[in-house]
Amino acid sequence: MDNIQIRKYREEDAAAVKEIFTMGMSEHVPASFMHLLKQPPAQMLLMCLFCALITSSKSFLLPVLAVTLLLAAARQFVVYMFNRYIDTSLRKDLNQIGETYLKGKDSCFWVAECDGCVVGSVACLPAEKAPECLELKRMSVRRSHRGMGIAKALCRTVASFTRDRGYAAVVLYTSVVQTDAQKLYEHMGYQKTREFVAPELAAKILNFTLFEYRLDLHRD
Repeated sequence: MDNIQIRKYREEDAAAVKEIFTMGMSEHVPASFMHLLKQPPAQMLLMCLFCALITSSKSFLLPVLAVTLLLAAARQFVVYMFNRYIDTSLRKDLNQIGETYLKGKDSCFWVAECDGCVVGSVACLPAEKAPECLELKRMSVRRSHRGMGIAKALCRTVASFTRDRGYAAVVLYTSVVQTDAQKLYEHMGYQKTREFVAPELAAKILNFTLFEYRLDLHRD
């Protein structure tokens, strides 16, 4: 961590921040696809399709081909869902980081810099559903720099900022497939307070669960 610096976002960091976010989100496609295959409705559909085709066609090749095509289509659906979320994020707050996070006194955006290169990011702003809390957002670390304590340092930065602003806690949301993130937050003292299926139709089809975590801050 000697060559890692946590500092406020600057406009010249925009391209690197967007790249790190895009790559980080895209990493969750395989896990999300496996999550979809573990859902009982998906397994039922695949089994019924296979049995119906093998019964009607008297051929083993046709049902195997049909199931393979269905799996390919399902994976493309997962890719589409993530690409849509990424595109929406890049068009909204990540396209105007200064306006969204740096103008208010109770919000901020930081990057982790290593040898002059941006390798991680995190942000916070007042939580919409919890007025006494700030919400941690856009946490991401470049894969090549994970395991170096950068994510922990970014978490501590948000916690210190939140405490200094007089808020009672930090809240955040992560998904069922982001298991490494869940372990990190729990290691940092966050407690899971709620879980729910994301409201979007695609998320409901995937049974894509979100977890709410909270870190209560003790003031001196």
